[in-house]
Amino acid sequence: MDWLVVIILGIIEGITEFLPISSTGHLLMAQAFLPKIQGFSTEQLKMFDVVIQSGAVLAVIVVFYNRCKQLLLEWKKPDVRDYLLKLIVAFFITGAGGLILKKSGLCLPDEAAPVAWATFIGGFVILGVEYWVRDKKLSDLLPWHIVIAIGIAQLIAAVFPGASRSGTTILLALALGASRRSATEFSFILGIPTLVSAGGLEFAECLHDTGFHQPWGLLIVGLIVSAVTAFVAVKWLLRYVQSHNFVGFGWYRIVVGGIILGCVLSGYIQ
Repeated sequence: MDWLVVIILGIIEGITEFLPISSTGHLLMAQAFLPKIQGFSTEQLKMFDVVIQSGAVLAVIVVFYNRCKQLLLEWKKPDVRDYLLKLIVAFFITGAGGLILKKSGLCLPDEAAPVAWATFIGGFVILGVEYWVRDKKLSDLLPWHIVIAIGIAQLIAAVFPGASRSGTTILLALALGASRRSATEFSFILGIPTLVSAGGLEFAECLHDTGFHQPWGLLIVGLIVSAVTAFVAVKWLLRYVQSHNFVGFGWYRIVVGGIILGCVLSGYIQ
């Protein structure tokens, strides 16, 4: 049963991490309804969440391999250097802001209710943004004010679990005039250093607390499943945004958020 649960959770993480629908909310709901993984302690379950998130990041690196290679090897070209600098600035805003919030004693809520509300309200935000931009001409360019806004959006998503990092960054960029394609690509590539650094710190902390003796087989399976499903999900979304808007995701979040809220109010999820 442990192996089946690990595969299911890996699939859910892979599909939802980079879609604007809140991976946190989906994992929360799945873990409430699925049997508890007997091979994991509470601390190891936290490590598992970090590992499968890393699998999703690996998928993005593969999808954007040529783009990542260009940023590393051709950074002297003006357009490449400009894009790389914007990624660095957005990442710095998120990293510096995150450290400030952590030093200030910010403690993220462990309860399900804030995640449920963020998922639910986020659906209406998507509908509102799509209504706002429906008659506007969107640009493939990413000016500096949008880049800075994306960095801040990542902080907002970090403070409000369930808001969805990809959803918050893409929608804010969209509201400020960026095209769906350019906003989605920048958000995904920015997610590589953001999620790798955050996941690496969490993984180190978990390993320090629980030791090196881990159920590595289950962790590796979860990582592989998450990477494969994330690869499919990211490739699909990149094609989807070329001819569709995010309205469907908005209604989907409202439904899922409502279900989670119902479970919280009924006491099924704490």
